[in-house]
Amino acid sequence: MTESLQTDVLVIGSGIGGLYFAIHMADHASVTIITKKESSTSNTNWAQGGIAATIESGDTAELHIEDTLGAGAGLCKRDMVAVMVEEGPQHIRRLMELGVQFTTSDHEQLHLGKEGGHSRSRIVHAQDFTGREVENALLARVNSHPNITLLEHHFAIELLTEHHLGIKTNDITCYGAYVLDSKQRKPKKILAKITIVASGGLGHVYQHTTNPDIATGDGVAMAYRAGAEIANMEFIQFHPTSLYHPKAKSFLISEAVRGFGGILKLKNGQEFMHKYDKRQNLAPRDIVARAIDSEIKKSGEECVFLDVTHIDAAKTREHFPNIYETCLQYGIDMTKEMIPVVPAAHYSCGGIRTDAMGRTTLNRLYACGESSCTGVHGANRLASNSLLEALVFAWRSFTDIREQLPALDNSVKFPDWDDSGTVNPEEWILVSHNKREAQGVMNDYVGIVRSDLRLQRAQRRIEFLKDETEAYYKKTKITTQILELRNIIKVASLIIESAVKRRESRGLHYTTDYPQRDDKHFLIDTVLRSF
Repeated sequence: MTESLQTDVLVIGSGIGGLYFAIHMADHASVTIITKKESSTSNTNWAQGGIAATIESGDTAELHIEDTLGAGAGLCKRDMVAVMVEEGPQHIRRLMELGVQFTTSDHEQLHLGKEGGHSRSRIVHAQDFTGREVENALLARVNSHPNITLLEHHFAIELLTEHHLGIKTNDITCYGAYVLDSKQRKPKKILAKITIVASGGLGHVYQHTTNPDIATGDGVAMAYRAGAEIANMEFIQFHPTSLYHPKAKSFLISEAVRGFGGILKLKNGQEFMHKYDKRQNLAPRDIVARAIDSEIKKSGEECVFLDVTHIDAAKTREHFPNIYETCLQYGIDMTKEMIPVVPAAHYSCGGIRTDAMGRTTLNRLYACGESSCTGVHGANRLASNSLLEALVFAWRSFTDIREQLPALDNSVKFPDWDDSGTVNPEEWILVSHNKREAQGVMNDYVGIVRSDLRLQRAQRRIEFLKDETEAYYKKTKITTQILELRNIIKVASLIIESAVKRRESRGLHYTTDYPQRDDKHFLIDTVLRSF
């Protein structure tokens, strides 16, 4: 017997979008949050920079909109961007009411930083660990709310739809999810009137990433298998400056360091960004990442350097205590020596396609945050718009669901999880090897600079790994490791397929075979659906 749970709303993920949604939803319904590791393990928790918001008197929503559209290289949906920008400031106030302590200036006003691609200082932050501050405040509210059940170490396997009942239809409805309790090693059914996917990013599809280990694209893979539309997966943002050190796993040097006056240099101290963009060190991330990639290839060096030694050391330590202390742990005093940096997979602009209320193309299924594609990022996300997007569309999903919920039920009967004929996994080497191989293929062939030849090679290798992994999955009892591998390979194939379809260079997608932007043929989203 598969244990069965019922809830009004199921939230998959415990980042800023899922938690912010749950806090407001729980005043109107029972909410169950599942997260595959501990509740604080999320991309939000690792976000250093901050939240972009038009708060300063010299700033306007229109300026923020234009900056976002400029970074998005023609693919942003202007109406969605306007919604995000115009509604954003109210959610900064709500976060403060929920206990978030943002950094203030001498006059007790919010201190606003400036980052690449922004024409004004508008980044609300909590020193250089904004994500952690927001996550902790939201978790405290979640843990004290009587209508919220938070289940740690629960991994969503598949969304429950009519297809599990043997019904073939294109008008698909989501009724919850099959879930693995990884501590008890038992599958469960969670039946819900509404399900919202807020499971975060997919950085670990790549070998080098700034994301925590949990970022394996689970929500996107799961929604695609269930029949939801997935959009713009080719646009993977590589953070230009992750710390280059053999022991510094997944640590990024915030965009705000360049906004603070940091200068990118070669090993010999020579500056180079002026050769690539008139904005130099404040150019958008895709331009900076390609510039660094180009300089590394030309020089044969393994990294470039970010220099803040010309800035007052006390100010550097005050603004970036977390980065300063972390660099010190690896023997680097950023106030006295340059920081070695390389680009790393950081953020996915694509995801589960949604409308302005967070609705996906499946009935009763919503998505928010990095696992969604609302259209606000287009072909390249503007710095610090990600947490803003998660807040705004999590709230909009809440307001939409609140109106619908009374008319819905979750009484459909679903079969137990069937693992008959499967055995306990013995060949762990297959799982770990296939994961490393998939990540290596993506890093080598589907990275910052692409080509038809590279994408074709990647497609063949990922297809082979998919066939091998699916065969293993079908005969083996499920584990977190197998589920993550399966999702990584599925998401990798979606990224490659989307990149192959886009025969131009735009934003984060750059291919040597089609180096020009082609608005005539490709000023459109790349949309994929499994059936």
